[in-house]
Amino acid sequence: MLLGLGHIVTGVVLGGIGYALRGLGRTIEAFGLLVSVVGGLSAFLGVLVLLQVAIEHWTKVHSRPDFGSPEPTATGPWARVGRAISHRPRRVWVTTTGLLLLACLGLFRLDASGLSTEDTYTKEFDSIKGQRLLTEHGLSDSSNTIQVVTDTASAADVAASLEDVDGLGAPGEVRPLSDGRSWFEATVDADISSSTAADIVEASREAVHDVDGADALVGGGSAFYLDTKIASVRDSWVIMPLVLTVVLLILIGLLRAVLAPLLLIGTVVLSFGAALGISALLFEYVFGFAGSDPGFPLFAFVFLVALGIDYNIFLMTRVREETEAHGTRKGSLIALASTGGVITSAGIVLAATFLVLGSLPLVFLAELGVAVALGVMLDTMIVRSVLVTALNLDLGGKIWWPSRLDREDAPLTAAEAEAPLETVH
Repeated sequence: MLLGLGHIVTGVVLGGIGYALRGLGRTIEAFGLLVSVVGGLSAFLGVLVLLQVAIEHWTKVHSRPDFGSPEPTATGPWARVGRAISHRPRRVWVTTTGLLLLACLGLFRLDASGLSTEDTYTKEFDSIKGQRLLTEHGLSDSSNTIQVVTDTASAADVAASLEDVDGLGAPGEVRPLSDGRSWFEATVDADISSSTAADIVEASREAVHDVDGADALVGGGSAFYLDTKIASVRDSWVIMPLVLTVVLLILIGLLRAVLAPLLLIGTVVLSFGAALGISALLFEYVFGFAGSDPGFPLFAFVFLVALGIDYNIFLMTRVREETEAHGTRKGSLIALASTGGVITSAGIVLAATFLVLGSLPLVFLAELGVAVALGVMLDTMIVRSVLVTALNLDLGGKIWWPSRLDREDAPLTAAEAEAPLETVH
């Protein structure tokens, strides 16, 4: 952190000097780079070393465990959570799954069809006010047009086919191109990125495609937004399963099992759906957003799957280590108690970081920040700690199928669940 701060301070200072003395040319730039490198590799590294020595000394003096003292994680909050789950693990994971599925119902309120230009921002800028005044006074925005390219011989028929399209102005002058084709424009009577404009573009394409031999194409600003939406939907259906497949293969190789990776993938998808469902309700009823960008679900998915599976890998890798010494059920309690604090702290920091996006005036970034922050908290506080642990405790050694690891794992007795936890390390 100090090293990064040093680079920032050095860069700002030298940048100011370089701007003030830019007449000296590249000499100042080279000198500034040299000072930045020397400062970063000497003074600030020295401060970091001193800070590390001080932390290690404090840790040895104040955090030295006594011989025979209980495992620190045995009495922590996550150890208590694990013990509470161990009494009725099946009821816990069924209830948790039901609540997450209930949250997924909010997906029906998610409108990812796109945002109009006016709805793209979280704040009302002067340009938005001006556009609204133009609309209220019936002044058409002639800059929003479609461009039609067609064979010259069919240009008149193509232009005539567009006359019956609602919301589309009269075709303009037909202009020849150099390759035996021609093009013309027509005004779209709608906001360039609105759903109304998209409908007009689709109707225009259907009309021109009905002209035999015209080989007509419809482009323009509204067509661009429509094609982006179509591509985003297509990418979502291709990329999401592909990402899940790759992650599943990695988990199978890491855990040397099939059932556990499948369950982890299921929990991540469930967490993603719940996060998006709750976010959709927040966007509509709390923040008052008009909708979402077509690419929003895919971006949220990539972030949440990447982050959520990281935490599950951290937990389940520890479960496997502890299973070899204590069995799956006991190992799951130890793993939760040992990793709970670290994973939860990382999740809180990450969620707070993504919430910063909410301060930006763009709806897309604000929605992405809220959804990812909410998804990370769901994953760290509920899915990873409650749902995955409850599944481990309920299934026991079966979780490692088809591996023969811990095939004879028996359910925990009340005494075993309450016994002090001992790690393999």
